[in-house]
Amino acid sequence: MRALTDAEAKTIAVLLGSAASPERVRLQRCGLPRSTYHAARRRAYTEGWLRDRYVPEPERFGLRWATFLVARPFADRVEELSRRWSAHEGTTLLLVSPRAVIGVFLARTESAAREMARGSGWGELASSSTSLVADLQGPSVPVYFDFEGLWSHLAGIEGTVTYPMGLGGSAPAENDVPLPSEHQKWAAGELAYRPFADSSPAALGRLVGPLGLPFSQQRLVALGWVNHRVFLDPSRLSAYRGNAADLYVFISGSLLPGIRPEVVFQTLVRECEVFPFLYVVGDGRLLIGAMGASRPPRPGARAGPARTQPVMPTLQKSITGIELLQEPASGFAVAVDHRYDRVAPRRSATQKVSPAA
Repeated sequence: MRALTDAEAKTIAVLLGSAASPERVRLQRCGLPRSTYHAARRRAYTEGWLRDRYVPEPERFGLRWATFLVARPFADRVEELSRRWSAHEGTTLLLVSPRAVIGVFLARTESAAREMARGSGWGELASSSTSLVADLQGPSVPVYFDFEGLWSHLAGIEGTVTYPMGLGGSAPAENDVPLPSEHQKWAAGELAYRPFADSSPAALGRLVGPLGLPFSQQRLVALGWVNHRVFLDPSRLSAYRGNAADLYVFISGSLLPGIRPEVVFQTLVRECEVFPFLYVVGDGRLLIGAMGASRPPRPGARAGPARTQPVMPTLQKSITGIELLQEPASGFAVAVDHRYDRVAPRRSATQKVSPAA
């Protein structure tokens, strides 16, 4: 597998942060010739490095709670755990490896979310697990599988456009925020399903943008009730500049008294030059997802500026009871691939949508 080129790395970073931007804006930001940019973008989608999704705000459509799970399955129960989590009606993302399974589950009630977190229906399949339940009406998930910060840093692009992008966090209903009408629910369901409407090989490289959408769907995007996102699949990427961000790192722990989670995040980004792709807060605890390297840079590789602060000692000043999971990204299969059509199901669908994509 050949290394990524500078053009490909810049294009990935720009697409991650400019999902809904016009092409001229992307071209200006990446600074590449038009033909080079289009070739790199086409490869990013055909190789499966990137995928587009329309993500409804879950809490606005009745799914206020999210459960994040990191489990260590028994070696002979991995397939069974994957099957049960895939079949759960609230599963939006499921990553499966022989030694770890990562899942995101949405729920209408807190009790249902906590029941999933406690292991109801699956606990006997794992030797250990880490869970966190988040209230999506608050700023509990300020970073949700957003890799723009990491790739802008790697590609040498100054600043970011949308990082960090989270999940939920809209104003509560009692603040005179209208609930979606039945027609808007229908439009959101159609919009969330749109990336899966055409699964032919010819459609794999096509960016699923908002241009040409029916007015009702454009309105949902303009209101921010449905967000156009570009997600990265780290398991498919090769090294860049002699470095490989090829290791999933999940860190969890309890916040020490007086520690504010937003300050911890700012410290990681500014002082440690770590750009979490996942950052979840709930019940006084943190769950952080970041990318690491399984091996040191090769001799002579071009690398970014040295970190000013080491990561683990920095975290130890803010959280306690730290649990760490590190697994090669290449070992994970995507069993449920950002399926947000489960958040706002299509009203016209006559049968259940398959969880895998």
